[in-house]
Amino acid sequence: MIEVELRGWRPDDVPVVLAAFRAPDMARQAARPIDTPAAALEWMAFWGFRDDARAFAVVVGGEVVGNVAVSNIDAHDTGWVSYWTSSHARGRGVAAAAAIRLAEWAFRERGLFRLELGHRLDNPASCAVATRAGFTVEGVERAKLKYGDVRHDVERHARLATD
Repeated sequence: MIEVELRGWRPDDVPVVLAAFRAPDMARQAARPIDTPAAALEWMAFWGFRDDARAFAVVVGGEVVGNVAVSNIDAHDTGWVSYWTSSHARGRGVAAAAAIRLAEWAFRERGLFRLELGHRLDNPASCAVATRAGFTVEGVERAKLKYGDVRHDVERHARLATD
């Protein structure tokens, strides 16, 4: 498996964030456009060091190539995992390695018990990442996500601290 490092986002990472969100598949994932340095800094600040979330820049060979995060941490010691990689870093196992590292951190450092994630059914690459990172399929949530005027079914995966 590829070696990844997780670290906090820094202001000098703005070009990476802007480049990532220029890709059409990434642009539709953002709640609002991330197309200016100010918007990229706002995106990074949103993650910050909140009680209910933590995001990490994913670094391979000294280069920031993605993001991995746990959010919506609740009173049941459950969190929601998300990840993305820059277009040029895809298909190399980066996202799966980052999700594994994030899960280890979340279970050890945050004391979480359950991690969940979901992907649109039309995103088999994300499904492969989740499976390689040890997240078990739990079922399909119908019409869970809405992008524009289109609703998408989502396959839910979970990983427990005891897995």
